[in-house]
Amino acid sequence: MATPIRNPEIKYTKLFINNEFVDAASGKTFATINPTNEEEIAQIAAGDKADVDKAVAAAKAAFDPDSEWRQMKPADRAGLMHKLADLIERDRAIFASLETVDMGKPFTIAYNEDIQAGINAFRYFAGWCDKVTGETIPSEDGKFLYTRYEPVGVCGLIAPWNFPFAMNTLKVSACVSMGNTCILKPAEQSPLTALHLAALVKEAGFPPGVINIIPGFGPTAGSALTHHHDINKVSFTGSTIVGRKIQQASSETNLKRVALELGGKSPLIVFPDFDLDACVCQAHEGAMYNTGQVCCAPTRTFVHESIYDKFVAKTVEYAKNRVVGDPFDEKTQMGPQVSKVQFDKVIDLIESGKKEGAKLEIGGNRLCNKGYFVEPTVFSDVQDHMRIAKEEIFGPVQSIFKFSTIDEVIRRANDTDYGLAAFVFTKDINTAIYVSNRLQAGTINVNSLSSGSGLGLPFGGYKQSGIGREYGKEGVHEYCEVKSVSISVPQSGLLKC
Repeated sequence: MATPIRNPEIKYTKLFINNEFVDAASGKTFATINPTNEEEIAQIAAGDKADVDKAVAAAKAAFDPDSEWRQMKPADRAGLMHKLADLIERDRAIFASLETVDMGKPFTIAYNEDIQAGINAFRYFAGWCDKVTGETIPSEDGKFLYTRYEPVGVCGLIAPWNFPFAMNTLKVSACVSMGNTCILKPAEQSPLTALHLAALVKEAGFPPGVINIIPGFGPTAGSALTHHHDINKVSFTGSTIVGRKIQQASSETNLKRVALELGGKSPLIVFPDFDLDACVCQAHEGAMYNTGQVCCAPTRTFVHESIYDKFVAKTVEYAKNRVVGDPFDEKTQMGPQVSKVQFDKVIDLIESGKKEGAKLEIGGNRLCNKGYFVEPTVFSDVQDHMRIAKEEIFGPVQSIFKFSTIDEVIRRANDTDYGLAAFVFTKDINTAIYVSNRLQAGTINVNSLSSGSGLGLPFGGYKQSGIGREYGKEGVHEYCEVKSVSISVPQSGLLKC
């Protein structure tokens, strides 16, 4: 692994429109803060409606049917994406260091997982450039019927702060692979890797206007994107509250397509036949990974009553040994929350758990005098009505519930407004299939925290966890329109010279 850069040079702080870095029209900037020490890293240009209008105009021009981008062969489009992936690989240590400074993610995780995810995304979706095909449809009246997939147009991409680089690259790569153009709004809490990516977009040779990047705030830059009449699609990852606003904006304007990946309150169900130590380890890691700032984190841990007490005791030991601190230290497993707002929210929910009668087994306090660090926290005896059982915490808090029967735990696991993911641990294949088929969630992981390293499996939620899918064939089709063509073919006897 490369050596981390503790004080990476901040080269790019402006908006990226039409392949050029420019100041915001208003001249306004905002501070991006290092959550490890609460110090300002840099002042970033704050885009708003005027800047979004410029970026949309550039993207619209790049999407013109006669433009260089639209006339480009799919294989050449894929070549640009592979070149960009090569450049990301070249600057991998820079990206990981920027991610660590900007959001407190441990460098080893940023380098080995998040930046690699971005490289993988561009390579994976590059492979789809020339592989999305239509169909010929049987006809009873002699017509030639076929479908074709076409790019949807100018897309607004609004990414979250918890996996900045991975989510920025996922959205951009899927979008441009189908020949669309885009305006990316990275989260204001973590804009640095998106702006460094912008420089590589130009270096790779993407035509002007194809990829534009506008840092800014949700009520200004984000709202301008979602209300813009020349935006054909919005892809958003974030809170359910904001997701509702985006749907409303679509209905009030041009009925633009909307894809939403929203909140979660994922259950993890532990049956007594599974290896206890292995399950405790995975359940703990699932709740604490990325400082708990994961939309599909298994924050509701349901444990069978026959192993409940042992499970809780072992979980507490794991929490005691989790290394929290300097994210540049290779031994660190967990850094700070991304911001003071997020820190305060986590502490508030921890206090609610105490007040409502859950048993605080360990943690629950602030760590360090500086930085937004929260102790790894474990609650037992959690009841379904409590706030920590219902609300998305997005912090290092594991809530452990007791259950007796299989149908009881399925009912309780589904008793939530969310349905992003669910986890089942059992050695019995019949139990695994029975429970998986009945859980109301977009992704079910059995005996593992992840669905594997590939990008081919679609990801998205049931209920208020979202609309649409990312990754895989379904994720590609989200960026396409389907056109149906019917051609009447005259019979040969009717043809005249």
